[in-house]
Amino acid sequence: MTFLRRTSAVITAGLAVGAVSGLALGVIWWRLAPRVPLVVRSGGAYPANYQPDGYLAADVSFAALAIFAGLAVTIGLLVMRREHPMSVLVAGLLAGAVGSILMWFVGSRLGSVDITGLIATTMDEAVIEAPLKVSMPALLLVWPITAALVIFAVSFADWWGAAKKNARSSR
Repeated sequence: MTFLRRTSAVITAGLAVGAVSGLALGVIWWRLAPRVPLVVRSGGAYPANYQPDGYLAADVSFAALAIFAGLAVTIGLLVMRREHPMSVLVAGLLAGAVGSILMWFVGSRLGSVDITGLIATTMDEAVIEAPLKVSMPALLLVWPITAALVIFAVSFADWWGAAKKNARSSR
């Protein structure tokens, strides 16, 4: 019964920390990532100049924040329950999934613009900042993959240390 309680505590903590950090990192991503200028006129909207570096910089900043969060949250969960890495793996993956989705949702909704409304109401050409978006949807997997890699590295190090200890004691 104690095992189940501790496992559910780690998973609950992972979900809670993933949600809170995802919301906070969404705001940080929104403030950190550069925006691409968007020209809006009555006929439509298009980027001012083709600027793939603006979209790439937004994706790279999202990935950097996700890697940082994956490391920090997973190490915190490992400190909480290192003796049972499977529960930490589940908690880390859930925290990563929830955190990445919330980070994307908050970051893309802050500063969003009703572009269709602007197109319908503008008479002249206007230049605005395009809403923030993740151009490569696979970036939503960076946080969970980082969590899995951290847990793999720690589990491998624990196994290697135990194997070396057993080899020494059998001599």
